[in-house]
Amino acid sequence: MKDKKLLLGDEAIAIGALHAGLSGVYAYPGTPSTEITEFIQNHPLSKERNIHSRWCTNEKTAMEAALGMSYAGKRALVCMKHVGMNVCADAFVNSAITGVNGGLVVLVADDPSMHSSQNEQDSRFYGKFAMIPIFEPTNQQECYDIMNIAFQTSEALKLPVLLRIVTRLAHSRADVTVEQEAAPMNTLNPDNDKHWVLLPAIARKQYLVLISKQDHIRKIAEESPFNRFEKLNGKGMGIIACGIGYNYVKECDPEGVSAILKVSQYPLPEKQIKQLAAISDKVLIVEDGQPFVEEQIKAILGPDYPIVGRLTGDLPRTGELNPDNVAKALGKAFETAYNDVHEVVGRPPALCQGCGHRDVYKALNEVAAEYPDARIFGDIGCYTLGALPPFQSIASCVDMGASITMAKGAADAGLYPAIAIIGDSTFTHSGMTGLLDAVNENANITVVISDNLTTAMTGGQDSAGTNKFEAICIGLGVPKEHVRVVVPLQKNMPEIINILREEINYKGVSVIIPRRECMQTLGRKLRKAKAQQK
Repeated sequence: MKDKKLLLGDEAIAIGALHAGLSGVYAYPGTPSTEITEFIQNHPLSKERNIHSRWCTNEKTAMEAALGMSYAGKRALVCMKHVGMNVCADAFVNSAITGVNGGLVVLVADDPSMHSSQNEQDSRFYGKFAMIPIFEPTNQQECYDIMNIAFQTSEALKLPVLLRIVTRLAHSRADVTVEQEAAPMNTLNPDNDKHWVLLPAIARKQYLVLISKQDHIRKIAEESPFNRFEKLNGKGMGIIACGIGYNYVKECDPEGVSAILKVSQYPLPEKQIKQLAAISDKVLIVEDGQPFVEEQIKAILGPDYPIVGRLTGDLPRTGELNPDNVAKALGKAFETAYNDVHEVVGRPPALCQGCGHRDVYKALNEVAAEYPDARIFGDIGCYTLGALPPFQSIASCVDMGASITMAKGAADAGLYPAIAIIGDSTFTHSGMTGLLDAVNENANITVVISDNLTTAMTGGQDSAGTNKFEAICIGLGVPKEHVRVVVPLQKNMPEIINILREEINYKGVSVIIPRRECMQTLGRKLRKAKAQQK
């Protein structure tokens, strides 16, 4: 028996993993991947089967824990956004060398157009670099269907597999037909556990094993039901449409097209690509992200075969695809432009009214104005909005945890005062090691850990270091008397400003922790408590 549900792409992946016999999901919240773990956390099957679904400290710890679960013979899912892939890259790449036991699927949600991200990187390059299979679903139904196949492929090849989606697929809904019952949670005993120890002698042998699997991986992709060749009646241009790009092509109802090759599993199916090229005058590559496929097609078909796409300007070089720019590449135009939003009034993001970060920035700006060379180094979180009016406090924001180490580097160069502001979740994610560097050199920096008791930017998930920050900082070597806690409220502004001045004047590492609960999570708690009283 089957059910039909209206699901986000993220939710379809989550229920697909549950129905495939998942034993654990490991993740750090990051838009647009967050809803996958949240769906699993709230699903009745997770409680019934004791499926692991706690948030991890960062993506690297998530990847390593999932690899441990796979080693023990269980199916594990790792979820992250694309920049999280940079954090877990060490464990991810090496997992292709060790191999896996229980099925291991690494889900990465890319963010073309940078809706909530620092860059537009395309995670498919990571999968190719690691030489493992890559899946890229076209729609929500495939998000569900691919999960079981992905776990089976992982176990058959003894390799992790990469599942790549993009924002539009993650956060849009469609009808999805799902099974009513979930597969059992099996345990696979490792046939040989010696190859999990990557000493150079073992790693060299394992690398040869990985190389030897490449022909089989290509054969699986050639025969994949998710790669489909559609020969049309017309002659002329051929289209290779990857993932969500296939939907945009079909929506445009292309004319004068010889055939469409839908690609949702990699490595690229070279036989079908050559078949397409043989009946086409040229080939258009439609892929959401960077020209990952376009560059490879040039190598497959040779330099003289006409290939068009993002590199040639037929599709935009940056940003996500949409029906309009795909239609334009096909020589068509829509009556109403997808991007015609001139009548919509812009509403820049801003910190919530009543947010504790506001009081922190107000105090920081007042004190920093007393020093002509003061710089405030920012980090990733909702407090990054302190870079915008009315505060305009932050001098930098690069990646998670960078505020502390950049402040240290600036202090090493003689900048004074060098101030870092970092959120509670970001501090435990990747700020602690930077603080240890600063302590080891007694860097002259002031670190502000703006603690709102949650991972606020992604919806209020648990923060790994809640109620531990003073102990962590002291344990890392910050003098106890220079770890100061304040409550960011207007009435406490004189105290906060005085403490900032004192710690900036201290010649060494100091930490100030403004602590007040996020207004959004507090509001939810109060509404829930009120509802329970009725």
